Amino acid sequence: MPLTLTTTDPRTGVSTDTGIEPTPDEVVDGIVERAVGAMEVMEGRDRAARAEMLRAIADALESRRDLLIPIAQAETGLTEQRLNGELTRSAFQFRLFADAVEEGSFLEIMIDHSGPTPMGPQPDMRRMLVPIGPVGVFGSSNFPFAFSVPGGDTASALAAGNPVIVKAHSAHPLTSRASFDAIRAGLEEAGAPAEAVGIVYGQAAGSRLVAHPALTAVGFTGSLGAAQHLRAIIEKRERPIPFYGELQSVNPLIVTEAALEARSVEIAQGLGASVTGSAGQLCTKPGIAFVPDGERGDDFAQQLAEAMSGAEPAVLLNGRVLDSFQAAERELEAASGVESLLGTRGPGADSGGFTVAARILRVDAAAVSAEHTAEAFGPLVLVVSYRDEHELVAALEAVPDSLTASIHLEESDIECIAPLIPALGEASGRLVFNGYPTGVRVSWAQHHGGPWPATNSLHTSVGITAIRRFLRPLAWQNAPQALLPAELRDGFSGAPRRIDGVLMLAS
Repeated sequence: MPLTLTTTDPRTGVSTDTGIEPTPDEVVDGIVERAVGAMEVMEGRDRAARAEMLRAIADALESRRDLLIPIAQAETGLTEQRLNGELTRSAFQFRLFADAVEEGSFLEIMIDHSGPTPMGPQPDMRRMLVPIGPVGVFGSSNFPFAFSVPGGDTASALAAGNPVIVKAHSAHPLTSRASFDAIRAGLEEAGAPAEAVGIVYGQAAGSRLVAHPALTAVGFTGSLGAAQHLRAIIEKRERPIPFYGELQSVNPLIVTEAALEARSVEIAQGLGASVTGSAGQLCTKPGIAFVPDGERGDDFAQQLAEAMSGAEPAVLLNGRVLDSFQAAERELEAASGVESLLGTRGPGADSGGFTVAARILRVDAAAVSAEHTAEAFGPLVLVVSYRDEHELVAALEAVPDSLTASIHLEESDIECIAPLIPALGEASGRLVFNGYPTGVRVSWAQHHGGPWPATNSLHTSVGITAIRRFLRPLAWQNAPQALLPAELRDGFSGAPRRIDGVLMLAS
């Protein structure tokens, strides 16, 4: 009998058998091959049917809320309120992508009719984006819904017209299975092929999936080490495929003197909530905060400590996250000039539940180097005290490129802050003003990505343009009308199109 997977309640550290077996190689191969067949069916269905499928999945997820939330709580230790909000977000993503599929601008339809040009007679050219094929999705431990089986990678790949095979995260296998069952119910309700979404379990199955020659792309959210393992498999494939990885991020936050003078307590409370929310296990958590030195800075540090000391002890997702968090704690505490303002390092993963205290560390900007920028995936923030703009700029240079950079400022700061914006924009994927980077809006304009090591991609994993990862351009030259997709035929008006250089809206 093959060994079955276990699941661990992070609140108690108690593990139980799930009854789920790791997926054998031959079963993985069969799932991918059936996904190829499902894609042929999906290609024969119009965008309206695809939108109906996405909405049916959203409905199926929400109808199983009372089943899904308790399972996820027991596997993640996240609160019922947080998980309910996340499940709502997951359903919203599917519906937003359904709207985008119907609207059609994501196809980037372009038509250049044949005829005379300044370059002489030219052929008829028609171009649009088409699905790339079966996509492998590796979800994250910290978002059992929104970045896992029913997450944004799955939603955007399906919206693009591709089948998806998800590798269930080892930290929440039961949540993954229950979410998969909900998706399958949605597919059935919409009359979509059941094999449009598949699931595999176990690390070996994930490796087998990435190596399968029919897989065309991988969406990944997780650690740099796991990403490097999967990328190594891709490098050995006969045909390389894109790997879209969201990896690690420190997310610097800057507070100006004027902002501190105007609303120190408000900023301290907001930063404290951003650092401790979801036990600090968010890829957008501000891990390093730059605050003016002096009396106001000291007052702010005390206000931040008061805000964070009121947080309940944080339950981390699993033993690996706890070990990683405490390793980062040790690294930061050992860095030059660092002092602890709040909390102490607790016991390790072998002590029962995976609970830690909120932490605030502090260092002078003049001492900041790469050793001060370790990502602590948990409720910890390093406060950096800077004396002037030159110290701030120098310290920022030690911070790795991130998903976000945040600035709290007043109108009077704009002239002096403006020169910093180009560098901050070059080092991040989203600039946040007078706010906090946690709480990533799912929308058309969102970009959730950043320069290496935040991601290895120029694309976003949140928002409508996430669909672009799973599409490729294809051009038709002098093609007969009957052989063109409906969107490229003369007379079609169901999506925006650029015809002979002129943008034509849908009617």
